[in-house]
Amino acid sequence: MAIYDYNVKAMDGSMVSLKDYEGKVLLIVNTATGCGFTPQYTDLQAIYDADHDKGLEILDFPCNQFANQAPGEDEEIHTFCTGRFGITFPQFSKLDVNGENADPLFAELAIEKPFEGFGKGLKALAMNKVAKAVDKEHGDKAYIKWNFTKFLVDREGNLVARFEPTADMADVKAAVEKLL
Repeated sequence: MAIYDYNVKAMDGSMVSLKDYEGKVLLIVNTATGCGFTPQYTDLQAIYDADHDKGLEILDFPCNQFANQAPGEDEEIHTFCTGRFGITFPQFSKLDVNGENADPLFAELAIEKPFEGFGKGLKALAMNKVAKAVDKEHGDKAYIKWNFTKFLVDREGNLVARFEPTADMADVKAAVEKLL
């Protein structure tokens, strides 16, 4: 995967090359403002605060494909995230991560690091049920199962890990810090 070959849409509509982030550790996340996992913004911001100066960038991509949990326009979503969670990491334009209109970056990330399950426990059991409905909606292009799926990219642009929304954020933080 050549991560730096991708361009993504900024909130202002301009295109941003991921080459701008070359040499950084990237945590690429699809998010939503009305999701049960939305409080992970607090954890993401804490990781960003601790590790941004060491070369971490968190790239936030709102997505409304999962139970319509990000219904607002880009600016409305951004205002919510900065006001409620104080996020300071880059947030991009809302996009699709699954289906015929899936953003090419997310389609490639999900193929490169496929879904391997939500883990164990009550959250995992609940998410398995919910994800099956999404799979039916998006057919064989339902590569991402829910909001707050995280993809970790090393400084050379290699995709090294995928974390489902049910993953322990301490594990995400540890994996990030290992690459820094």
